[in-house]
Amino acid sequence: MKATTPLLGTLLLSASLGSLAFTAQQAEARTLQMGIGGELASFDTSQVSGGVWESQVLMDVFEGLVQKDPKGNLVPGMASDWVVSKDGKTWTFRIRSNAKWSDGTPVTADDFVFGWQHLLNPDNASKYAYMLYPVKNAKAINLGKQAPDTLGVKSLDDGNTFQVTLNEPVPYFEELMTHYTAYPLPKHVVEKYGKDWVKMSNIVTNGAFTPTNWVSQSSITTVKNRYYYDAKKVALDGVVYNNIENLNAMVARYRGGQLDIAHSHGFPVSQLKSLKRTMPKDTHTAPWLGNEYYVLNQRKGEPTADPRVRKALSLAIRRDILAEKIAQGAFNATNAFVPAGIHGYQPQANDELSKPYDERLKEAKALMKEAGYSPEHPLHLHLRFNSDDWNRSNAVAISSMWQPLGVTTELDNAEATVHYQAIARGDFDAARAGWVADYNDPQNFLTLMETGVGNNYGAYSNSAYDKLMHQAATTMDPGKRYQILEQAEKLAMNDYAVIPLLTQVSRNLVNPDIKGWEDNISDDHPSHWISFTK
Repeated sequence: MKATTPLLGTLLLSASLGSLAFTAQQAEARTLQMGIGGELASFDTSQVSGGVWESQVLMDVFEGLVQKDPKGNLVPGMASDWVVSKDGKTWTFRIRSNAKWSDGTPVTADDFVFGWQHLLNPDNASKYAYMLYPVKNAKAINLGKQAPDTLGVKSLDDGNTFQVTLNEPVPYFEELMTHYTAYPLPKHVVEKYGKDWVKMSNIVTNGAFTPTNWVSQSSITTVKNRYYYDAKKVALDGVVYNNIENLNAMVARYRGGQLDIAHSHGFPVSQLKSLKRTMPKDTHTAPWLGNEYYVLNQRKGEPTADPRVRKALSLAIRRDILAEKIAQGAFNATNAFVPAGIHGYQPQANDELSKPYDERLKEAKALMKEAGYSPEHPLHLHLRFNSDDWNRSNAVAISSMWQPLGVTTELDNAEATVHYQAIARGDFDAARAGWVADYNDPQNFLTLMETGVGNNYGAYSNSAYDKLMHQAATTMDPGKRYQILEQAEKLAMNDYAVIPLLTQVSRNLVNPDIKGWEDNISDDHPSHWISFTK
């Protein structure tokens, strides 16, 4: 939402959801069967690992102050409206009077205060705690330097108003409020059960659906939350999330009528052309703010901490082969880290990666020799990737591209949650990673290379880069801010902080009888908008 009365110094935001919703009587109510590509780490948002499948489940069972409509536009969620101070640092949200948890208890501002403090508590070691760092004292609390009650949030008016004080104006703050790091927690339930609050017998949620059963590595079953403020306009009886990491199996189950939606990269890239031919109405692809990259371990003593090695490994990769031959057009090659599609921002690539391949390979061999490696004295790399035929094909191809440099590669795959836990520990030399924007802003990608950030898997650290990111965070002019972020990206790419490979395209299979699913650049699809037409 954009400011309409900037001269008044406040931004009053409110919208009606009525025009977007439908009643249960307008469509057949039934349970939606959705295929997702991984296991949810926890319903405790401080323990979430970051998979897009986790985001899908959490956005259905919880709701933040702001939510998204089917097209990805921002609309009111738990907050009915909000105002922003003239200096952009204070946001005041009015909590819906009819917002309730699934046990009928009112959702209050106290639940947001409690939830945000919980996420930032260093004892919880949240990988995503940095998402709330724009809030006053958030970083210091997360680092254990200040008490949780110093966080720049307040519950006012007997819990009817939630006020947030920021360090500096944040252009993407509205979008950030849709992310699961900004969800509330049921304070009354957590205080009663402690860590056991997430057990199916104890859990309560504030979204359109609430979980009733969880079979590990198999499925999560939810039912409609009868206390949800918009329950009358929720057409589904519930949603079952089927954990299917094997995408060929995902397609087979969809074809067999066992799934209504195959989400989270719902089919293998190798099947894109055949699915568009045989099931054109079901097969959805769309531009997506996501990337594929390899992260290199830059912790002290690691071979990939040597910038010559990082540069050589990146120069030797044929991204055109990955995009055209292996992905068959389902991904686009890139030499930049931030995907195209963010209005007003120009992704910054490493110019050397655009040189002819023969030149790049020659330089890469020379760099490796200078670093002490050759076919006679090979560099042994431990390459991790999460289980997926596409990821394996990429790993095999890239390993072969590295062989002329004198690199031997040990391939190691694991299911997604285990994979990301391993690389977060630094248990790798090189590893596959992918990032899908949590909010439509280049900062969401570029923060992954800031010193100390939880998802900076390679532990890349450059004080000049950090300084630029801090400068951007305190720059109010949007154009100047993007220029600074472009400088930061260029610096990191020239430093070979990571190996950018591809930009993503969303891939979903959707039953044509479904209404309320819209392709969008975030690939976010809250299930409470969905109904069946027959």
